[in-house]
Amino acid sequence: MTIDAQQANQVMAAADCLFTPQQLHAALDRMAAEINASLTDTDPLVYCVMNGGLVVTGQLLPKLTFALQLGYLHASRYRNALSGGELVWKVQAEHALQGRTVLIIDDILDEGHTLAAIVEYCRAAGAAQVLTAVLLDKQHGRKAYAGMRADFTGLEVEDRYIFGFGLDYKGYWRNAPGIFALPEG
Repeated sequence: MTIDAQQANQVMAAADCLFTPQQLHAALDRMAAEINASLTDTDPLVYCVMNGGLVVTGQLLPKLTFALQLGYLHASRYRNALSGGELVWKVQAEHALQGRTVLIIDDILDEGHTLAAIVEYCRAAGAAQVLTAVLLDKQHGRKAYAGMRADFTGLEVEDRYIFGFGLDYKGYWRNAPGIFALPEG
């Protein structure tokens, strides 16, 4: 079901703010420090997962203090829906991955099917090391495989439908400065 801007505004008016911009930027600072400690001198390829990872990547990149190459991947299971379906690749890697360290940046680790498929794709293309960074890790028992975690995580978030800071609600509010959730119930 598609919505219009008026309906999107009604959703935002009723939403709960889970994380403020200040909390998100503090989490990004922590992530950047960990990534800098791990990837300095590795000549990594950094890939943003579109569209959700755009805001996180844009905020995180200036905090990384090493030389890197940047690209983007676009694989989606949601396509503006509230639940995921079959994985659809829109754009694959533009660089040769053979022998490289690859850092995948995305907005959220929810069930993890998309992120797991991207990691497998990079490994199959010959990447020497594939690391993942997500702003949010949704806490629930539905991960693609038991114990699934990102290598670098900003914050853990409760199991609610969330949007903002790159995550959308039916195509809207990726631009919201915090993380918001639909009201419970």
